[in-house]
Amino acid sequence: MTDKKELINSTDAVSKGDVESVLEKGDASGTNNPDSHFDVHANKRKYYDIEKSPQPEDVFRWQREHIKTKDQDKAGYPLNVIIDPAMREMYQHVHEQGLTNVFDRWAQQETIRCGFCKQGLSCQLCAQGPCRISPKVPRGACGVDAHVMVSRNFVYRHVTIGTAANIFHAMQAARTLKSAVQSPESGLKIRDKDKLLKYAEMAGINTANDVSQVALDFANWVLEDMGKPYYEESAMVQAFAPAKRKELWRKLGIFPGGGNSEVSFAQTKCMTNLNADPVDFLLTSVRLGVINEYQGLFALDILQEILMGTQKIAMKKQNMGLLKANMVNVITNGHMPLTAHVVMEIASLPEWQEKAKKLGADGIQILGHVCEGQQLINYEGTQNMSAYGGQEGEWLSEEYLFATGAVDLFMFDYNCTIPTLPLYAKRFGTKMVSTHEVIRLPGTEVVEFKPERMKEQAEKILQMALDAFKQRKAENREIYIPPYTTDCMIGFSTESVKAALGGTWDPLLDAIKKGSIRGIATIVGCTTAVYGQGGSNILAITKGLIEKDILVLSGGCTSAVMQYTGLCLPSAAEECGPGLKAVCKALGIPPVLSYGACVDIGKMTHTAKELADVLGVDTNMLPLVIGAPEYLEQKAVADACTAIALGWLVHVAPVPSVTGSDVVVKTLTETTETLGLGKLMVELSAEKTVQVYIDHIEKKRKNLGI
Repeated sequence: MTDKKELINSTDAVSKGDVESVLEKGDASGTNNPDSHFDVHANKRKYYDIEKSPQPEDVFRWQREHIKTKDQDKAGYPLNVIIDPAMREMYQHVHEQGLTNVFDRWAQQETIRCGFCKQGLSCQLCAQGPCRISPKVPRGACGVDAHVMVSRNFVYRHVTIGTAANIFHAMQAARTLKSAVQSPESGLKIRDKDKLLKYAEMAGINTANDVSQVALDFANWVLEDMGKPYYEESAMVQAFAPAKRKELWRKLGIFPGGGNSEVSFAQTKCMTNLNADPVDFLLTSVRLGVINEYQGLFALDILQEILMGTQKIAMKKQNMGLLKANMVNVITNGHMPLTAHVVMEIASLPEWQEKAKKLGADGIQILGHVCEGQQLINYEGTQNMSAYGGQEGEWLSEEYLFATGAVDLFMFDYNCTIPTLPLYAKRFGTKMVSTHEVIRLPGTEVVEFKPERMKEQAEKILQMALDAFKQRKAENREIYIPPYTTDCMIGFSTESVKAALGGTWDPLLDAIKKGSIRGIATIVGCTTAVYGQGGSNILAITKGLIEKDILVLSGGCTSAVMQYTGLCLPSAAEECGPGLKAVCKALGIPPVLSYGACVDIGKMTHTAKELADVLGVDTNMLPLVIGAPEYLEQKAVADACTAIALGWLVHVAPVPSVTGSDVVVKTLTETTETLGLGKLMVELSAEKTVQVYIDHIEKKRKNLGI
């Protein structure tokens, strides 16, 4: 027997070709530490003959035919579900090289997935476990039943983590606003003074003071409110939430206090042998949904727009074809574009472009990825910086983006940075840099998040990028860039939409009342590798909605799908029903309005609040549906709880891990609505989903008398 390390030919039907392996241990080493991978990273790059995507001019037509005729189930996976033409090509390049990647990993996991976990019927909280519940074994060792186990898992595995992440993000934004005032040499500035003054006044802050003092007071007000105990009402909820919702939340005992304390309160409830009331757990989730909105999403949206400018409607470009072989290509990834906007501003200076040209490059470009990119492409203060190169794609494409060989530096903060990327960085020569202490990956550089030193940190990052480009050229590395880009209209927000309508909501509301627009659907969240998804579900549902005169707002990686399928182009009006088509053509807008990132859902709720205020109704009366047809992670679940708190129907797919309890299912899908809250709806079929949306919107129209 030998312990020799060598490449072997995979016996796994999923992973064809040569794969990184250890003899006697099977395919892959099972570690994401690049220093432990001894083989394929040293191999010469191999690009195989692959099935090319349609020509750019034929992509939109092909995508629409694909979702009609292709089997979206197991057969032909994953090419049967991937509708991004660039990702289709790069998946094949990666797969044929035997490299671990998200679609192959999902398929491998599907063969061993635990049915108990899928239903929420497993628990590892205490030392008596793990426990699983079945008809034959109806209680855990502690005595917990299925209803408590499922509801408790829902709170601590999903909602608390998602809520904490959004509050954490808002905290960093408040911290950054303080630094813009206290350390002007940091490179930060206040770009939207009017927004600052508006929300500071709503917070009860003296806006007659110097703007720097107002900014400091507002940032401190946000931070202080986050730090309140759970039993003291949140000032942010009090200042910004709809009046009728606040009355209901108090009545139900779910009016929250400080966000950090609320998360602690909810987590404490989840301890072994503590809370055993499934309904209380679910109401706790809704309570977290309230604070997730006002101390998370809504707060960070305000703060970031003060620093980076309110969203502005514009035409921009998206997808991997924006990479340029002879440019210094910097990708900024994550959800927190605070350092990135300073990097972009400095890279736009002639002196830094000249540094790149002295190395033989045509210049430096900064490209956004996942939700960070969706924010940068939308903000007025960043979208027109000369070094800005556009938006790259959704989270599923990260590994494939590295595999182009054209990415010199990948900077990342938090959220949606795949653990395998260090392997790809070593394999394809990309420099990786963490820009926040909340995330670490093996073998990567670290530039700690210090907003008071952002200019200095940005220069350090850019120098790393120049050095990486120099090395790429010296090694003459092979590059393949899929030739796909898509134009898209972006920059929609409460303010920009209202401005486009002439400063009033009346034209939109008139169109809704007349029936030209039947209602609004927000299609938000992530994409997943699950059978039948990969962007396909999002496209199919959205197409079905606009054909029925329903206006769509998008946010998150969902926005990337809308962009690379052409639904964010004004010409997509031709695919709408007659009413929506006429409205879109009259205004010169697409039927899908991209609000940006998943965190920009806070902007959508603000739009809904303003519409409800004009109509003089509660938010739950609006002809509105929230859809997350390919949701992925914990923040998406917290955002769903926000929507339920505001009274809306929330559609999710895939099926969340709550089906092990009929009490939990009934509470989330029925009971919450009887309390004046919203409700959850689960449906995997795109066709059936569209009909549910339509039926709900028509019901709300009837209730409004329109």
